[in-house]
Amino acid sequence: MEYKILIVEDQKEIFDIVSKYLEKEGYGCAIAKDGFEAMELFSQYQFHLILLDVMMPGIDGFEVLKEIRETSNVPIVMLTARQEEVDRLKGFDYGADDYVVKPFSPRELVRRVNVLVRRIYNKKEEMMLPYRDLKLNISQQRLFKGNTEIPLTSIEFNILKVFFENRGQIMTRDQIIKKAFGYEYDGYDRNIDTYIKRIRHKMEDEPKKPIYIMTKYRAGYMFGGSDDDN
Repeated sequence: MEYKILIVEDQKEIFDIVSKYLEKEGYGCAIAKDGFEAMELFSQYQFHLILLDVMMPGIDGFEVLKEIRETSNVPIVMLTARQEEVDRLKGFDYGADDYVVKPFSPRELVRRVNVLVRRIYNKKEEMMLPYRDLKLNISQQRLFKGNTEIPLTSIEFNILKVFFENRGQIMTRDQIIKKAFGYEYDGYDRNIDTYIKRIRHKMEDEPKKPIYIMTKYRAGYMFGGSDDDN
């Protein structure tokens, strides 16, 4: 199931990068550049979550929030440059579910969205972690490349899940072990190299020239890369 998010934001550089990050996570996005457009889109389409800027031309985010709350309990995250406690409390009083102060990290915002979607819709088991043409089904421990399933062992799944959840970050072998297996793991850290080699052979078109899991000399491994964030 694709969850649809309405982004209400009048600054192009912000809604461009926010929509890009959300779409990478598998969400569908619509954009409204002011409060009037937001209300029009909200009346025409179903959205599962709204990211709502406070300061906008026309009617501000607080007014849009009040209007929506008269008819819907859709989760709403307020985006604002205001940092005063009174403004945050005002948003919560009107029914906001969360508050993010600008400037914010797009990655942190996406994580907040994920938490709300999973909590409100109780669909964690249906959530897919996507990257390029790959999709990792968390509950079923299944990996798909396009429409083709790639079989995984439980160990391979645990390692791959760590990579999907930490895309673009260089991780040492020890970090991968702790995230995938916990502190009780009693194998050698070099075992990770063997597991990753097997994973590459399963999902890379050219395992010796990987495009998904890359080796960082004397550092560890990285899934994805900075080029995906541009």
